[in-house]
Amino acid sequence: MAMTRDIYGELGVRKVINAAGTYTMVGGSRMSEATLEAMNAAARDHVVLKELQQKVHGRLAELTRNEAAFVTNGAAAALHIAAAACIAKKYGRLYRALSPEQIAKSEIVIHRAHRNPYDWSVRLVGAKIVEVGFPNTILPTTEDDLEYAITENTAAIFYFFMGAGGWMAPGALGFEGTLRVAARHGIPVIVDSAAQVPPVDNLWRLTEMGATACVFSGGKDLRGPQASGLIVGKRELFSWIERTAFPEYGVGRMFKVGREEIVGLLAAVEQYVAMDHGARAAWAERRIASTIAEFEGDPVVSVRRVYPNEAGQPFPQMVISFAKPGCAAEALRQLREGNPSIFTMAADDRSVFVNPMTLRDDEIDAIVSRVGEVKNSL
Repeated sequence: MAMTRDIYGELGVRKVINAAGTYTMVGGSRMSEATLEAMNAAARDHVVLKELQQKVHGRLAELTRNEAAFVTNGAAAALHIAAAACIAKKYGRLYRALSPEQIAKSEIVIHRAHRNPYDWSVRLVGAKIVEVGFPNTILPTTEDDLEYAITENTAAIFYFFMGAGGWMAPGALGFEGTLRVAARHGIPVIVDSAAQVPPVDNLWRLTEMGATACVFSGGKDLRGPQASGLIVGKRELFSWIERTAFPEYGVGRMFKVGREEIVGLLAAVEQYVAMDHGARAAWAERRIASTIAEFEGDPVVSVRRVYPNEAGQPFPQMVISFAKPGCAAEALRQLREGNPSIFTMAADDRSVFVNPMTLRDDEIDAIVSRVGEVKNSL
């Protein structure tokens, strides 16, 4: 049997155990062997891309219980394409045929509590961003506030969806209230739900509630190609998405997605919707419980379960705390520089996260061992 090529070793790039979760900076998640084989198979032959898209998008719509679906080269690209498609739909003209003045006149409404570094994808479309409400609970946003923000130039409302317990600021109008206002005005609601699987039913629940389109990262818990994104939603908007996105000319051409990513994401979604998510969560709970027991009574290290995680996902993770205040940065450095190298994030000034979502049993065992080493040098 042929040996698998160690490309990272050849390049001198150190492999890490990813204890942080599905963060882009560390490669998201692992693809399964079935997904990798699907991508390899796609790479072996040529196809007419639009035919492949039609078949794959139809299958993805069925899998996710939506009217339509579209594969992009990442969730950020999906947000940009969706915004451009909304503006095109408003004018009834292809986005590439609109003048700069028409685009600049268009308005996209976003809650101030939902502003974040990812909304550059929307800002770069060139439309006016109209903010509503405040990023706090002093004066929570009401349906009237959102009504007042809507004008004849409004092309879309963007909503950043995150489960309870996530890092999103408070103060925005709730999802259902936003949908009600949008429906009264016939305005599409585009949902940034990039990291909001699990739960798996978010793939269809948010659009069933009334969202026009929802964006998911293909490279996070869906376990597809890192450079892939998935848009699902209503057919009425997707006719414009298809005429805006790759392989069409215009802004879509900047967001090329290969046949390998298209097929790879399909394979990943097929596996994800068929997965026993209950069994996976139960495995994570067992590993967390065993790690808590491993350090029970330790004067230097303590472990606690956290639920939901910092992304608001209903999946358990753990926080490992050290007795010495302010030692988190040094603990992260030692974990990263040791052997095996462990990549994670600080939970506070003396604690680090360990997220089972991206880990195997042997890797959790290695983390427990390394924490035992690190605690003696802090």
